Amino acid sequence: MPMLGLGVWKVSDDEAERVVTDAISKGYRAIDTAAAYGNEEGVGRGIAKSGVSREDIFVTTKIWNSDQGYEQALAAFDVSRRKLNMDVVDLVLIHWPVKGKYQDTWRALEEIYSKGYARAIGVSNFHQHHLDDIAAVSSLTPAVNQVEYHPLLTQEPLRAYCESKGIRMTAWSPLMQGNLDVPILKEIAAKHGKSPAQVVLRWDIQNGVITIPKTTTSSRLVENSQIFDFELSAEEMQQISALNQNRRFGSDPDNFNF
Repeated sequence: MPMLGLGVWKVSDDEAERVVTDAISKGYRAIDTAAAYGNEEGVGRGIAKSGVSREDIFVTTKIWNSDQGYEQALAAFDVSRRKLNMDVVDLVLIHWPVKGKYQDTWRALEEIYSKGYARAIGVSNFHQHHLDDIAAVSSLTPAVNQVEYHPLLTQEPLRAYCESKGIRMTAWSPLMQGNLDVPILKEIAAKHGKSPAQVVLRWDIQNGVITIPKTTTSSRLVENSQIFDFELSAEEMQQISALNQNRRFGSDPDNFNF
C-alpha cells in the first residue's frame, strides 16, 4: 500500500471520476473511498479512464454502519465491487465499530479475504479495545486501522499499540480540515521551502503513518504529493507532535450515532 493516497470523502460521484483520473495522471497510486461516500462508481470510472493498469492502483473501500453484521456485510461488499467494477478490491475496512456488530462484520471480511475478493482487510476508527475484541475472535490481524490523525490528535498510545501488532495506521483528515494556521507549522515550512500542509503530511510519513489527504484541486494534488524530497529533523518532529490537544474534528469511535 503506498504511503500517500487520495481520499474522496465528500466528493460527488461525477467529480470523483475527474479527480481520480487527474490524481493518477499526477502519480497517485492509491485511492480511498467508501460505500458511504456515494462515489464508488465514479472512482471506478476514473481508474478505468486513467489508462493505468488496475493492478498498479491500490483501492480501498469500506463497509458502512447500516450494512454491518455477517450477511449484510457480505451483500454490501458485493454491491461495492459492482459499483467499482472490480473483481478484487485491494483493501476492505469496517468503517466504524458498530456496537454488537463489528465482530460479525469482521467474520464477513475474513470470508471475503479467504475467497480472494480482497487482498487485505482492516478496520477504521477502532480504539485499542475494539482491536482487542477482534483479536479475541480471530486469528487474522487487521492490516490497517484508519483513524483521525493529525498534529492536534496524535493518538500516540494507539499508534504504538498498532505498531506492536503489525497494524498499519492510516490518517484521515490529516490536514485538520484546513486548520493549518499554526505558527510552528509555518515556521518549519519556511525553513524547508514547503507549505504547512506538506510539513504535516511529511510528519505522517516519518511517523510511519499512511496518509490520504482529500482535495479536488489539481494544484493541491501536486502540492500534497511533493513530500518525498525533504526530511524533518527529530526536533521538528517533536515540535509538531507537541501540538497535540487530543482534539477531534470528527466523532469519537466510542460515541457516535450514525
